[in-house]
Amino acid sequence: MSDPSWQSEDEPDPIELGVLGWILVFLRGVPLAVLVFGGLIVLLSIRLIERPLCGVQRPVTPFISQFVCRNAFRILGIGFHSSGELMLERGAVVANHTSWLDIFALNARKRVYFVSKAEVAKWPGIGWLAQATGTVFIERNRQKAREQTRIFEARLKAGHKLLFFPEGTSTDGLRVLPFKTTLFAAFFTDELREFMYVQPVSAIFHAPKGQPARFYGWWGDMDFGPHLLKTLGARSQGWVELIYHEPAKVSDFENRKALAAHCEQAVRHAHSLARLEK
Repeated sequence: MSDPSWQSEDEPDPIELGVLGWILVFLRGVPLAVLVFGGLIVLLSIRLIERPLCGVQRPVTPFISQFVCRNAFRILGIGFHSSGELMLERGAVVANHTSWLDIFALNARKRVYFVSKAEVAKWPGIGWLAQATGTVFIERNRQKAREQTRIFEARLKAGHKLLFFPEGTSTDGLRVLPFKTTLFAAFFTDELREFMYVQPVSAIFHAPKGQPARFYGWWGDMDFGPHLLKTLGARSQGWVELIYHEPAKVSDFENRKALAAHCEQAVRHAHSLARLEK
């Protein structure tokens, strides 16, 4: 999620919608709201049955989240392309972080459970959706690191594919920041190390024609509302590209730093190539 701890060299672009832009906000925003919150109602209704029968397992509701995310891009008019094979092994997915749109993009191709900072749970709208879809909330507190590792272990043992952003913050989408290693520690416990995999994913946003390359970036102290309006009101849209890399077997790496470095290199390399080819 957006975090003021990282700042782009440039200031965010001003938002100027115009009459046509506001019309597009309405034409896209209303159907998107119906899709998202209608999907949330359906998900919560099914979860009332799914939870007592299946506990932490979610055999049905992740498909609802995936349906919503896929169709969100159709409503927004943003192109969606992906390449690479989805990981079949048990484990987690890691990706670079550009925007709140990452949530829709990464859930559209693969049924995953996101890992997010604890304060997101309290955000209106986004927080409710995150809680309903099974997001794992963590606190940036070293004293709770062991407790959070146990939570990770429980979800991974249940077969959940957890997804987190090792950069620790979102960017303008033009670069990949160094991967933080803390969350990788959960995979190196004796109970998980031998059968866990981590799949790196490069998420590249291509701006609409005539717009700055960082158009979809959401970083620093940018507010969600204005960025949402800019996205909804764009006269033309760009596209997002997901590149799924070869899953890395945790036991092949000496420690969390080595694994994080491997994943970062894979994500950074593909991200850089995509930018050069554009």
